[in-house]
Formats: sequence, structure tokens, C-alpha cells
Amino acid sequence: MIKSMTGYGKAEAMLATGKITVEVRSLNGKTADISIKTSMLPKDKEMIVRHKIATELTRGNIDFFVTFEPNAADSAKKINMDLAMEYYHQIEEFGSRIGAMNLWMHNPNDLLAMIMRMPEVMDVKKQDVITDENWPAVEACIDEALANINAFRSQEGKVLYKDVTEKVSRILALSEQVETYEKERVDTVREKILSRFAELKTEPDQSRLEQEMIFYIEKLDINEEKVRLRQHCRYFLETIDKEPYPGKKLGFIAQEMGREINTTGSKANHTEIQKLVVMMKDELEKIKEQSLNIL
Repeated sequence: MIKSMTGYGKAEAMLATGKITVEVRSLNGKTADISIKTSMLPKDKEMIVRHKIATELTRGNIDFFVTFEPNAADSAKKINMDLAMEYYHQIEEFGSRIGAMNLWMHNPNDLLAMIMRMPEVMDVKKQDVITDENWPAVEACIDEALANINAFRSQEGKVLYKDVTEKVSRILALSEQVETYEKERVDTVREKILSRFAELKTEPDQSRLEQEMIFYIEKLDINEEKVRLRQHCRYFLETIDKEPYPGKKLGFIAQEMGREINTTGSKANHTEIQKLVVMMKDELEKIKEQSLNIL
């Protein structure tokens, strides 16, 4: 069964320092365009993750996210006492030199607030979230997220399959309807030619007239187009059933279907056939749009 390139997968894992969440989102694309949207992934693990994503998802515009929610005890900010005291001593020395220290001593809260706003006084000591020790748990979380997005893609693929195959069958049915107007179309062409002679009040050479009519009607013949269109439609259905990743090929087949439908329209010379051609074009455009999203 085919897969859609559109999907979303999410997984979570509890580490010793908190909860890590992995999310993967994909949209349709010509190749595997992978964006790692996190700074937590160690450089030595990035190629491993890219390989996993490319292997599992094959193709699409893919965004990979990692977020981390630390434990309450680890997330609390701590005062860097040594740094705060260093700032205080420097402020004290500066205040003594300009004679303003007494003013600050009368407003200790202002001085304290000033020190607390100094760089890194309230900074948390940063630690690597993903380490060699917890990598197996993180890797399992990534695998689970990829499995979830694949399940999503498969579900979407079922919807796509039903939609495009029904539209191809609809084109086949419309192509069959063209035949009901074939005799009427030839008779109409013959009548137009004869009526033109009647308007000119001339009597044509019957033998030459028949030859010219045959030549003219052969130029408008659409049997080959109908045969090729049906072959393309059947090839489309065969490809979508048998190939694991048929998206690109289906797009090429749809282009060939379009050529035959357009040629049929240009040769139609009949109102009802033109209406059928318009309906086939409408179905084909929808097939092309959906094929872009088939993996």
C-alpha cells in the first residue's frame, strides 16, 4: 500500500534529568530534505539521526525537533555566589572612588537588584542533555517517533490510494463514453462538407469527394489516443499497486495521460466529446495534485 509524504510523529522518553520529546514532521518534496531543528543533538549523533530519517522516510521535506523539560530540582536557578561577591567588591571600589557608596548603602535593595541583574549571576550551569549514557533511551525515542510518522503516512496513503484510483477509473469510464459519439461525429463532419457544397451550388466529383472525406476524417480520428489513454490508465493502476514508492513514476504517467486527453480534445470536433474531455482534464488535474504527495 502506498504512503503519503505528509505525516507527523511524536515520542517521549524519561531521562535521569528530565523528559525529552522527539517530533518529526514531513511534507511532500522531490528528495529527502532533512532539517535538524535542535541544538541538543551532539554532532557525533547527527549523521546517525539523518541516516535513520532518510532510511525510514525516504523522501519529503522533513523537520526533526527535540525538546527537553528538566526535572524541577534541576531547572531551579542558583545564585553564583562567587561571581556575585566579585561584582559587589568591584561596585564597592567604584563607589568609594566616586563617593557614592554611602548612597548605595542607604538603599541596599537597589544595590542587590543591580548585582542580581549582572551577567551569569543567576545562570544555571548548563549540562549536555543527550550523553553517551542516555543515548540508547534517546535513540529508542527517535525510533518510536519515526515509527509513528510512518504509521501516519500509511493511514494517509490509504486515503490517497482510494482517491486517485477512483479518479483514474472515472477517466476510463469517460473515455468509454467518447465512443458513443463517434458515428455521430463522422456524420456531422460529412454533413458540414456537403452543406458547404450546397451553399456554393456546385456538384462535386463523388469519387474525389469520398477520398477527401476519408482523408479529413482520418485526420480527426481519435482511436489511437483512446487506446493509449486506456493503456496509461491501466499502467497507472498497475504501478500504484505493485511498486513500494511509485510517486514520481505516477507523476510521469499522469503527464502521458494528459497528452492523450489534450490530443483527443484538439481532434474532437464535437460538443459532447469536448465536454467529456473537460471532465477528464478535471479528474487528471486532481490526480496530479495528489500524486505529488505520494511517496
